[in-house]
Amino acid sequence: MVAAGHPATAEVGARVLREGGNAVDAAVAAVLASWVCEPLLTGPGAGGYMLVAGPGEEPVLLDFFVAAPGAGVDADEHAPLVPVEISFGDATQVFNCGAASCAVPGSPAGLAEAAMRWGSLPLADLAAPAAALARAGVPLNAQQAYIFALLTGILMTTPESQREFAPAGRPLREGEPFASDELAETIERLGRDGSAPFHSGDLATAISAHVRAGGGQLGMDDLAAYTPIAREPVDTAYRGRRVLTNPPPSAGGVLLALAFAQLDAATAGEPTPAELVGVMEDVQALRTTDFTAGLGEPGFLERFLAANLGSTTHVSVLDGDGRACSVTCTNGSSSGVVVPGTGIHLNNIMGEEDLNPHGFFSTAAGRRMPSMMAPTVVLGGGGEVELVLGSAGSNRIRSAILQVVVNVVDRGLSAGAAIDAPRLHVEGGVLYAEPGAALGALAGDERDLVRFREQNLYFGGVQAVERDPRSGVISGGGDPRRGGRAVAA
Repeated sequence: MVAAGHPATAEVGARVLREGGNAVDAAVAAVLASWVCEPLLTGPGAGGYMLVAGPGEEPVLLDFFVAAPGAGVDADEHAPLVPVEISFGDATQVFNCGAASCAVPGSPAGLAEAAMRWGSLPLADLAAPAAALARAGVPLNAQQAYIFALLTGILMTTPESQREFAPAGRPLREGEPFASDELAETIERLGRDGSAPFHSGDLATAISAHVRAGGGQLGMDDLAAYTPIAREPVDTAYRGRRVLTNPPPSAGGVLLALAFAQLDAATAGEPTPAELVGVMEDVQALRTTDFTAGLGEPGFLERFLAANLGSTTHVSVLDGDGRACSVTCTNGSSSGVVVPGTGIHLNNIMGEEDLNPHGFFSTAAGRRMPSMMAPTVVLGGGGEVELVLGSAGSNRIRSAILQVVVNVVDRGLSAGAAIDAPRLHVEGGVLYAEPGAALGALAGDERDLVRFREQNLYFGGVQAVERDPRSGVISGGGDPRRGGRAVAA
């Protein structure tokens, strides 16, 4: 089964499984399809992480998240970031775009590396469905149309972005197709030539020249030096299970692991809303300057857990052999920078406040940015995969994953019901709640309370697949907040 942020994305992955591909084949094909189906959330200018786990194999987290640019140039030599206020209806957030916001993309290199490490089908075959979608066009569903409308201020900042995403002088609307022959050709190049053209060939030259001309720091040296990194996942216990997630230098997985460990130690059964929110606040408070600075140090994870235990889209796959592949990718909230002739829309991670909590342009060139993304796998006592999941949603990723796992493990809900259940999120002393969320004692405490009028993508976009440990039945869920869908192979 494949769960993804768009029905067509999930269907592409499920088709690969039906044709004999494994979980990683399906995930790679689905991620490439998401470049077309969810073109503002991800794409060849994005970065991400892939967690692979299954019976009889050591779990691996493949890190292909974006890196800070600026190799060989003065750190102060860049154009200003372009601020744009984004309204979620019941909450607002400022994002920054423009050439200075573009970090070194990693998705092409990561997908090519994953296909080489674990795939059983040629990369060209995995790329073909996505290229076909890009040429034929994919009509925007309601959720993607909402994202286009949400990001209007960013999409209209450059003529290249307007041509790609707003050809009629305003962003595409529901039912109107997003199509790009140039993106199709870029996807086919990846399938045919791997990631080399993106890092040392003509595509790299085009990316570097366009960004530098706009005042950004991303250059040829940055692209040439980039490589995916295989890491050992964070491994923590929860209710007799093992939870695997994203290790340092990513921030999200470390904090998520700590949240599970604290809940496991403090509560014996289903945690109350107050206990969940308390853990969310405790963990968020630990995201200090020292925490961020220490993420890249050897032994940081062990020291951190020992001391504290006293824009995005996601694809989850579980194949017939029990192998899970959980992959989260993001373009941030988009930079508005589209490289002419390529269909490559670059990320704006250098301008994302959530990922630069201690100041913009403070990360050394070449260092991975401290993402909140946390592809996650839950293993049963015998080492079998019970649940594979991940989420979009910036700082809401951790709270979304935490609540879905609690819903499955502690409340006994199916993956689909666990995703559909109303969510809470706490940040900056404000408690955000979806309709129907249980508040309990939280309703009258000292926090400011923001009640959303309906489900909203503000609360993340979880895609999950589970295998019932007793019956072996596989089920899944795609988050309705993001137009997600689970499709059986």
